Amino acid sequence: MKNNNKIIAEFMGHKPKKLLYTTLYRDYKDWNELMPVIEKIQGLVVDNPELDWQLYDDIRLNIPYLDDTYNMVLYTIKEYNNERQ
Repeated sequence: MKNNNKIIAEFMGHKPKKLLYTTLYRDYKDWNELMPVIEKIQGLVVDNPELDWQLYDDIRLNIPYLDDTYNMVLYTIKEYNNERQ
């Protein structure tokens, strides 16, 4: 989970809190933290027609379920990062 939050934080440009022996990332398994990520993904899909709309639609269909939505957001970010490489 920590690594997953790191992937989302890097996608969003959020900086972690660095403590003496650890680095803390936001917990994106919360609707208040996850919705801005979904909005950013939506903007990317609208601005880049070459991106797969199906990924965004899969996120929208999972919205009632936090865990499923979180997992689809994570999958979409990984796919986006793979396409950029």
